[in-house]
Amino acid sequence: MVAEFCITSNFTFLTGASHPEEYMRRAAMVGLGAIAIADVNSVAGIVRAHTEGREIARKVRDRRRFDEGVGLIGPPRPEGVAAPESAPIYAVPRLIPAARLVFEDVPDVTVIPESRQGWASLCRVLSKGRLRAEKGSCRLVLDDLFEWGEGLQLILHPMPQRARGSGGADVWGPHMTGLTRRFAGRMQLALTPGYDGHDGARFAAVAQVAERLGLPMVATTMPVMHHGGRRRLADVLSAVRLGCRVDALGRGAQANGEQRLRSAQEMARLYEGYEEALVRTDRLAQTCTFSLDELRYEYPSEVAQGETATQRLRRLAYEGLRWRYPQGAPEKVRTMLEHELSLIGKLNYEPYFLTVRDVVDFARSRNILCQGRGSAANSVVCFCLGVTSVSPEVGTMVFERFVSEARDEPPDIDVDFEHERREEVIQHIYERYGRHRAGLCATVVHYRGKRAIREVGRAMGLTEDTISALSSQLWGFFSAQGLEEARMREIGLDPADRRLKQTMALVYEIIGFPRHLSQHVGGFIITEGRLDELVPIENASMEDRTVICWDKDDIDSLGILKVDVLSLGMLTCIRKAFDLIDRHHNHPLSLSSVPPEDSRVYDMLCEADSIGVFQVESRAQMNFLPRMRPRNFYDLVIEVAIIRPGPIQGDMVHPYIRRRNGEEQVSFPSDALGEVLGKTLGVPLFQEQAMQIAIIGAGFTPEEADRLRRSLATFKKHGNVSEFQGRFMRGMKANGYEEDFAARCFSQIEGFGSYGFPESHAASFALLVYASAWIKCHHPGIFTCALLNSQPMGFYAPAQLVRDAREHGVEVRPVDINESFWDNVMEPDGRGGLALRLGFRQVQRLREEDAAWITAARGNGYLTVEDVWRRAGVPPHVLTRLAEADAFASLGLKRREALWEAKAITAEKPLPLFAGDMDGEGIMEPAALLPEMTAGEQVVEDYVSMRLTLRQHPVALLRHLLTPEEGLTAPETPKMTGR
Repeated sequence: MVAEFCITSNFTFLTGASHPEEYMRRAAMVGLGAIAIADVNSVAGIVRAHTEGREIARKVRDRRRFDEGVGLIGPPRPEGVAAPESAPIYAVPRLIPAARLVFEDVPDVTVIPESRQGWASLCRVLSKGRLRAEKGSCRLVLDDLFEWGEGLQLILHPMPQRARGSGGADVWGPHMTGLTRRFAGRMQLALTPGYDGHDGARFAAVAQVAERLGLPMVATTMPVMHHGGRRRLADVLSAVRLGCRVDALGRGAQANGEQRLRSAQEMARLYEGYEEALVRTDRLAQTCTFSLDELRYEYPSEVAQGETATQRLRRLAYEGLRWRYPQGAPEKVRTMLEHELSLIGKLNYEPYFLTVRDVVDFARSRNILCQGRGSAANSVVCFCLGVTSVSPEVGTMVFERFVSEARDEPPDIDVDFEHERREEVIQHIYERYGRHRAGLCATVVHYRGKRAIREVGRAMGLTEDTISALSSQLWGFFSAQGLEEARMREIGLDPADRRLKQTMALVYEIIGFPRHLSQHVGGFIITEGRLDELVPIENASMEDRTVICWDKDDIDSLGILKVDVLSLGMLTCIRKAFDLIDRHHNHPLSLSSVPPEDSRVYDMLCEADSIGVFQVESRAQMNFLPRMRPRNFYDLVIEVAIIRPGPIQGDMVHPYIRRRNGEEQVSFPSDALGEVLGKTLGVPLFQEQAMQIAIIGAGFTPEEADRLRRSLATFKKHGNVSEFQGRFMRGMKANGYEEDFAARCFSQIEGFGSYGFPESHAASFALLVYASAWIKCHHPGIFTCALLNSQPMGFYAPAQLVRDAREHGVEVRPVDINESFWDNVMEPDGRGGLALRLGFRQVQRLREEDAAWITAARGNGYLTVEDVWRRAGVPPHVLTRLAEADAFASLGLKRREALWEAKAITAEKPLPLFAGDMDGEGIMEPAALLPEMTAGEQVVEDYVSMRLTLRQHPVALLRHLLTPEEGLTAPETPKMTGR
């Protein structure tokens, strides 16, 4: 058996020219026994190769698929075409995890774990190097390897040599004493070709040095691509990395296409005379038996005060049951709770639910509003634990759909927190579990249209005008394949131009390549033991955050728990609104205590009066609300889910409305699907329903449905789910369903791949829809105040929110130097109601710290502009911004007068200690005769300084120009002539 140990994938960003999955498939096709993905200072791509290896193994086991017309590797075999004899792959290459460590004081070393302990050592080494450097970098010295070297095999690389000579291997001589003491019997010297005509001399030189050092040699071609056809793309990646054009790469370019993954036969020819180095690859592969399958992720035990996790979860669940149902829980709910606890116990998921509960409990103790959602969140257990406020009786899906004995993976619970305070929750998790046990998940940023065109175009030497023209036509190039030439002609480019054709071919090729790692929006990995022995940890770009190098798909593949700590602006708004309602009306509220099923709220929504309301404020939703006419909570669940690409692309919206309005008969394709589609009138709207159609209608096995679900999860990254289309359509046809219905169902499934909603998510969001709509309906002023204090968020600018509030009868008062605070506030309007006072936060470029000094020093009120400067000590430019916002109007100063006084105060002017008393009786500037501002100028200045105005609408100033004068008729339309 021949193995390749030093493969560079495209997770060595802008260097490797092939995906880890492509290496695994290529290794299977050329008959390699084992390969090691060894990216530079990283193990980010290893899980992708591991997952692909499992998929290849599955296809090999399922050889019978050839008899059904589907190939083992590659696309479905066309009907009537015989399977080629070489098509089935009967050998699965073994993946050997590895990494190439780049040191600051010695040449590179490829490190290969022999065992689970070796993997832990590798992770510790990488974590140490990553944590001492900024994001994306790693600083290692040889001593780090000495410290964490248990269970590791080393391949020492010579210094790069392009011509004959010593091979650079003798640089290891001075370090051999220490290396031998630490890694005796676990080192070998890499024998690598240069493909430059001098490999004979190079091999001989390395062999001499290996003999002198007493090290065996191991053959490695150090591939940077799985196939020689990627040579051009490799050069483009190098050009992007080096910031130059491909034409200027020089020695940085690939001399040829030889640095590719080679078959055993090719390697035998290449290493003729050095066969022992090839044999050594087999021995090394047999020594390094570690597999990622050995990683056993352990949940945090969550044991507290002597209680086991099982005992603690049961106690908290029943305490919550009494809290949720003070008059006694219905028998159905008690039965559901006991059933869920039993199933959770069988699968040992109690710690997961306790982790989520404890995070939520911390947030509640700090008055941070949060709401759980996800596949398992809308369960009785989560309802009783306080993770969600949605009653589980609302949904229709059974708990086993999400926590199943058949699917050996943890349930999914996302928790949304106030977007302004989520960082408190994140830092609490770090403090509670320690940074060695908790880290944020990564997100792999992939090449997409604009970035691909921009970076490849520059590397290929296209002009900026050409790149801009290509970028502007993304919708044509990537959504209408085959129309590229016509699009290019439309924008004035020559599609026959050789350089342009090469560029577009490379753009298509690079799409989907990883560009760099970023951090997940909030997915936390928390472990019982050391996280940095499971996966390397590194610094995030944001201060006080650390992340791992695997993304959510990787950890899903390995069965690792992820707790999503997400942020949601509407939760900030609702919490602030609850606080205002409590303060001004003495009416404490929570998400679970908002009065349910209020007809006035639904009347408001039916009129599309939903500006600012969560999820239903878009133009599409406002257009749909009067047609949908929601009258109960489940209608809101459907409302949230229906205006999504899945139902829209699958043409499910209009049939649902027609059936709801009685214009079309409600029918079900079959009784079996009727049970799935009953609540949605026979029209599939939710992601769970799409999956159930695949199982019940198309005959998918649970395993196939799970692979379809995972394919949906990676839709944006890898293209589409069309590989399942033939299987789906044949299955639906075999079970007697019409082709049109099957096609629409699959179209909807593909739409869900882009963005779709499960019912559980829709129910959680529907609660926030109802809560925000209830506040807007009954307390429009408070709702607008909370929205303004939670910006930026939502669809609408502050000007539109303020205008909507005034149309609802809310009195809105301007920013005032003596009345305003940083936040917008509600104040008595003198008529028994409340008025909305705009805060200093509405003033552009004004800092909260300056506003705090102004309000703290205000006392009984300011009398002049200079008074603010003297007492608050704010710099003159702050006074200028306040004057531009007309904040001194209550002092009898018009905008220009206040601005005049603010400009008279300069930073050089000393702050007087005894120049007049502290009530503003200092020496004043002589009066200046300033021209009055017109109404139009006032409105413009309001928008410039605050992005809103309380004066006339801008269009009102032009109405006399836009509306014909009374008594005048419109000019007669000229008749068309023959010409």
